[in-house]
Amino acid sequence: MEGAGAAIGSGVKLLRGERSKQEASFVELFFDLVLVFALNRLVASTAQLASASGAVRWASLLQALLLILPLIWVWSMTAYSTARFEPRRLAVQVMVLVTAFGVLLLGVATPRAFDGSAWMFASVYVALQAGRALVVALALRSHWLQRLYWGILVWFCVSAVAWLLGALAHGSARTLLWSLAIAIEYGSARLGWWVPWQGPERILAWESAAGHLADRYQQLLLIALGETILAVGIAYTEASGNPRLPQTLGLVIAFITAVLLWRIYFYKAGELFGSAVRLAANPASLGRVAGTAHLFMIIGVAATAIGNELVQRHPTGHTFKSWLALMLGGPALYVAGRTLLEWVVFSRVSRHRLLGIAALLLLAVPLAFAPPLAVVAAVPVVLIAIAVADARRAAGRPAEAPTPPS
Repeated sequence: MEGAGAAIGSGVKLLRGERSKQEASFVELFFDLVLVFALNRLVASTAQLASASGAVRWASLLQALLLILPLIWVWSMTAYSTARFEPRRLAVQVMVLVTAFGVLLLGVATPRAFDGSAWMFASVYVALQAGRALVVALALRSHWLQRLYWGILVWFCVSAVAWLLGALAHGSARTLLWSLAIAIEYGSARLGWWVPWQGPERILAWESAAGHLADRYQQLLLIALGETILAVGIAYTEASGNPRLPQTLGLVIAFITAVLLWRIYFYKAGELFGSAVRLAANPASLGRVAGTAHLFMIIGVAATAIGNELVQRHPTGHTFKSWLALMLGGPALYVAGRTLLEWVVFSRVSRHRLLGIAALLLLAVPLAFAPPLAVVAAVPVVLIAIAVADARRAAGRPAEAPTPPS
């Protein structure tokens, strides 16, 4: 019994205590900086959207989606790990730093992940996800939380087969296999990492570390918004010769769009959703919905960034349908995610956000005949309308407290 107690104690030492600080540690912020590079390389991987044929452009969009989902999943699994385990302990810091190096390699491989770097991307990703689950499971020894990480390891080993077979395949076969791998990972998480010899493990960090995870998701959103500025700024400075007026206007529009996306997020649901999850009757379930809302928003921000970069290359001329999907569909998806987050915090769905989504989608019809610069110029107009509606709702009223759904 004494040996078993020591084994359990060694696992407990890694876990956060009641006095653990909920704000992000410096090592987590460093990890976020590496993620910025990976997201930037993801935007760079869509260069074919500028000049390729229609089929190739749509294929590039699908490939970009298949690359951003594992990147976000690595970040999410790291955030959940530091929500459970004390990030100020050396062992946890080493785990985060190793993951950061892996994300760096993923970023290096991303631009050619569907070409010559497929094996590098898949093998590094599998090593990160399955390796971390194995190390944590072994470190926990006899602690009850170990069951969760054994289940995580099993499912990452299952998805690893599809990742590695996809790296060996080519063309549509790789796309299909990697889509299957992503579906396995997100689906198994939704089912609680169920394995035949034990039931689903509904042990979600939202129940004990809602403040920390809310803080981390807020930082992820800011990282994504910052990457939009980074991407369009790099494209602007790399323009041959002195940038012309259309590129300058595109730069200004991209900045205004990023500011409006930031404003719409943090006012007020983005600021209060951590408190809402803590107050919920089922924090784990509501936290999972909040995570999904952020997934939608991050993909929307990435699509917006790609669209703004396309404007720097081709501000005038014809706007392809795949470009419209990015320039208007990206902000629409972002607003949809923000609408879901508002439901998490205030148990309501704002009508003006739904109208904003409809406006962005309907604008695709007339703007299909407009140049790319005109398309992106319409986005901040819709976003300003949403922001003004938010301000009018709150005008003259006391600060609204979170009221999560029961």
